[in-house]
Amino acid sequence: MKRIDLNADAGESFGAFTIGADAELMPLVTSVSVACGLHAGDPSVIRRAVRLAKVHGVAVGAHPGFPDLTGFGRREMRLSPDEVEDLVLYQIAAVAGIAAAEGLRLQHVKPHGALFNMAARDPALATAIAEAVAAFDPTLILFGLAGSALLGAGKARGLRVASEVFADRAYEPDGSLRARTHPDAVVRDPEAAAARAVRIVERGSVEAVDGTEVPLAADTICIHSDTPGAARIAAAVRRALERAGITVTAVGRAARP
Repeated sequence: MKRIDLNADAGESFGAFTIGADAELMPLVTSVSVACGLHAGDPSVIRRAVRLAKVHGVAVGAHPGFPDLTGFGRREMRLSPDEVEDLVLYQIAAVAGIAAAEGLRLQHVKPHGALFNMAARDPALATAIAEAVAAFDPTLILFGLAGSALLGAGKARGLRVASEVFADRAYEPDGSLRARTHPDAVVRDPEAAAARAVRIVERGSVEAVDGTEVPLAADTICIHSDTPGAARIAAAVRRALERAGITVTAVGRAARP
């Protein structure tokens, strides 16, 4: 039987500003990656997201990003590998501490935005992230773009890794995500996203923007909480996966007998 994790980013509001659809998404997903307070989130937002995940039995991960609230962590920053390692370690510890106060342990770590995409192609940056994860807790699962340097770095460090694909993002022929500067970078139609998710799991591939077929290994499918209509997309994706006979379960639970 095929299995897949369905994840969303969470806790990306800040102070009086609300971003994302945490309450609507939590009943639909099996894992969430909680912003750590640098690209988005704040202590109260983090705690609310963790508590909401606990109520719905959703596995919790840390979602570290660049310290760029204004750019929502989606602008590239040039930091040394040592700086990135420390930055990621700091953020994991913040979410893990709040989760522990709520009686939960983290399942995974998933870098956010520009950090995620840069680590997909930069081995030194990928290694820095893997080192931070291993230093904090080597049992954590490292999420990375399918086929990326980040997954390779995680494996080299002895971490369990999860190959992440995206139901709501367009792909380039090389398997990278289409830059958000393009108008077709985000898939907003729920049924199109659902069909894409099922195809990825069943066929192990996705159609790129030029029509070519790109092979993708998938352990977890992401839906961005700030995508317009994210809850509708998540509902359509989960419904389609289950209709196809695919078990939707948190990646940390999928390996259990």
